[in-house]
This record gives sequence, structure tokens and C-alpha cells, in this order.
Amino acid sequence: MEGKIEKVRAAVEYIESHLTRKLELDDIARGVHYSKHHLHRVFSRTVGLTVREYVQRRQLTEAARLLVFSDRPILEIALTAGYESQQAFTSAFAAMYKQTPNQYRKNEEFYPLQLKFEFDGRYDMLKDTEVRWNTALAAEEDIPCWMELVRLVIDGFPHLDEEAYVRTLRGRIRADEALIIKDGKTAVGILIFSRRTGSIDFLGTHPLYRGKGIPQEFLARVIDELPEGRDVTITTYREDDKADTGRRREIMELGFAEAELLVEFGYPTQRFVLRRAGSAGRPADGNGEPHRKN
Repeated sequence: MEGKIEKVRAAVEYIESHLTRKLELDDIARGVHYSKHHLHRVFSRTVGLTVREYVQRRQLTEAARLLVFSDRPILEIALTAGYESQQAFTSAFAAMYKQTPNQYRKNEEFYPLQLKFEFDGRYDMLKDTEVRWNTALAAEEDIPCWMELVRLVIDGFPHLDEEAYVRTLRGRIRADEALIIKDGKTAVGILIFSRRTGSIDFLGTHPLYRGKGIPQEFLARVIDELPEGRDVTITTYREDDKADTGRRREIMELGFAEAELLVEFGYPTQRFVLRRAGSAGRPADGNGEPHRKN
């Protein structure tokens, strides 16, 4: 695993140092001296994004930063982000941010699609074939490692404002509505929920720990914490949103059913519902009937 992480780190560093040019997989593979097929496979499995997806999201994020914090012309920003024309840049930007670069600049509110991907810490429990997770209520001292994980999984949470998020997190910690799973000092799973409404407001799993059953473990704990029979809800990307990196599929695999379409912080999303049957304390097998779409 350590060897894979080092390869991904090398690729990320190469990408970060060449963000202002058009980047292809061939270029990056040559730059880090790996086979492009091997790099594609290792990067995708480790990060959860293809190299191309990561590059696009990083370049658009830095372009968004320039739109808000500089007065550089949009064409110049487009070229800096690796696009050959303003039209191509506008199309890609609008697909991800749901507004044109000009509209985004006028709103004067920066938020990232993708931050630089960094792995820090030890990952000892990855060596265990059968891991028993310890799901705990988060404490104030967990906030630094919690936020490190937030930055890793930010691709799943459009329009996330870090300062506002930390304020909310502190309140949820005081209300015993924040759960955390750690491997040593590293947060590998984080969840915020509401006892009053049954909503899961944030769910993140460390990319290296996908497939280890963390979302299922969290969901079981949330259900145990909620009043008997209360449905569980969560919101995520709408169908066919190009910004979705697989969050929608993961939620449906947990047994959630589609419900109404929403707009949150100006971003189009969709609510999902997990119907509960009786007091079993575990997800019901059936998905229930979805609400009619707006």
C-alpha cells in the first residue's frame, strides 16, 4: 500500500506543478516515470477519481479562485486552466459549478471542487483483513483530523464553506451528533446527523478505506441513535450531474430511495430516504416508494 501511495503522491506533485498547462495522462506518466496504464489504475483506486477527472477538477478549482480573487480576464484564466478557448472553459466550468464563470465572478464566493490530494499519517488498519471499527462520538480534539478528511472528500460536497462547516461541526459535537472512526490519529470516517430530523448531513470515508464497510457501520449506528421507526434521509447530487464522483451510487447501494429534488446553497441536489421498518435498529430491506420528482 505504501508503494501505491508514493506513486500517487508523485503524480499529484507533478500535476500541481503543471496546473497552468494542458495535462494528459501520457505527460504525467512520463513525468513520474510510470506506465500510463499502471498509473491510471493505481491513481483511480487510491484517489477515487481518474487522473483526468482530478486534473480537470483541480484546474477548475484554481480557475474559480482566480475568478473571485483576481481581476484577470476570463480568457486569460481559461488559458491558464489548460483550455484552448473561453467557450470550452465556460462549458466545463458551468457543468461543474452550475453557473458560468462570469456569474461565478459576480457572486464573489469561492468554493473548491477539488483541493490538492494529500495523504498524511499511518494507515495501520489497512493491513487487517477483518477490521472491527470503533464508531465514537467526536470530540473537540478530533476537529483537526476531521477537517483533514473533509479536504480529502470535498469532491462529494458542492459549495462547502470550511469556516461555516467548522462552526456547524462544533455545535454538532456538543449535541452528540457527530460520529468518527479513526485509525490511530487519522480520521477514516466522519458523519454528522440530526436526531430531530433523521437526516445525515455529512458522510465521508477516507479514499484508502473504501470497501471496508464504514458507511454501513455508520448507518447502523445512526439508526440505533434515532427514535424508533424514524426514516433516515440524505441529500446528494442529482442524476447525471457531471460533478458527481460516485456519491449518488454509493448512497443508493446503502438502500436509500430517491425522493424530491432540492436546491441547496444555490446547487441542485436530490434527497434520498431510507424507510425504516419497526424497531429492528437496522436498515429495512425495502427502499420504500420514492417521492415524485419536481
